Amino acid sequence: MKVYKAIGIMSGTSLDGVDLAYCEFGKSGESWSFAIKQAETLPYTSEWRAKLAMAPQQSGLDLAFTNNLLGKYFGELTRDFIQKHCLNPDFIASHGHTIFHRPNEGLTLQIGSGAEIAAQTGLTTVCDFRSLDIALGGQGAPLVPVGDRLLFTDFRFCLNLGGFANISFDEAGQRIAFDVCPLNTVLNFLANQINLDFDKDGLVASEGNVDQNLLNALNKIDFYSQKPPKSLGREWLETCFMPVLSNFSLGMPDKMRTVVEHFAFQIAAITKDKPAGKMLITGGGALNHFLVERISVHSSNKIVIPNPQIINFKEALIFAFLGVLRLNGTPNCLSSVTGACYDNIGGAVYFGQKS
Repeated sequence: MKVYKAIGIMSGTSLDGVDLAYCEFGKSGESWSFAIKQAETLPYTSEWRAKLAMAPQQSGLDLAFTNNLLGKYFGELTRDFIQKHCLNPDFIASHGHTIFHRPNEGLTLQIGSGAEIAAQTGLTTVCDFRSLDIALGGQGAPLVPVGDRLLFTDFRFCLNLGGFANISFDEAGQRIAFDVCPLNTVLNFLANQINLDFDKDGLVASEGNVDQNLLNALNKIDFYSQKPPKSLGREWLETCFMPVLSNFSLGMPDKMRTVVEHFAFQIAAITKDKPAGKMLITGGGALNHFLVERISVHSSNKIVIPNPQIINFKEALIFAFLGVLRLNGTPNCLSSVTGACYDNIGGAVYFGQKS
């Protein structure tokens, strides 16, 4: 059995930090196996959080410098991670950090130069996984579903609760996947208003009451009635979601409680007319006990919360896997998910050379 060793790097929209996962993949016939051998989340410094939060407003020149500096930073973190744990990866696959995502305008941008990562580590680096799909008329997202389909075959639905919530599942022999709603990006923003980094276990939300007027207004947002393929980004959040939220003057527990109810309702609505089965929930939101409880109330599926390693590092794991597929010339982006002209092999490759 051929074994591939890779490090996946993931930086999410919630700016929690950089996820690094050293993974091994094996293929026997058409079946894949995987193991996360080592993983860490390295929190962003306050300086990096501020820089990335302001990056969409930077000039082209300044953003180019930020792209290189972030790639160098990723490379240094990865090099130290490798040395600390005495690892021997074949290559690195980096998602980068999303600054712009406007698929309907043919634009997506994830910064964190792959060339800098390769230079710092001496390892071949795959990055920029979304651009080819965008060029082919697709959404460029979500990318995780090909990993869901090949690595997590036991589950009817795979739900990721990150900065945005996205879901994937098989339907009529094809993998279908799309963004469902914003999630931790909004919940963390609200928690920040009361001097919390995040609402641990959903405790603040659980103490509030649902405001029916706000709930109705959120549920009427146009995105929810659109058919997939569809994806969400910071721009949509700022122009379509946050203005609705800001129109209501509520105490923070009530506002957070209503937002949680909205998210749970929208997630459950995706699966209500489909055969029930096991739903794997991963991402930081899987640790929000109150949110998961509300999803289970609205949904008829069997909720499965995996071990913490899968919860926290599934995306980094799958980006490492997308790198395996890229370097093997195998499609790693599904047109049934993104709406592109055809399945494609995304990812720019920078070849490293160890000194």
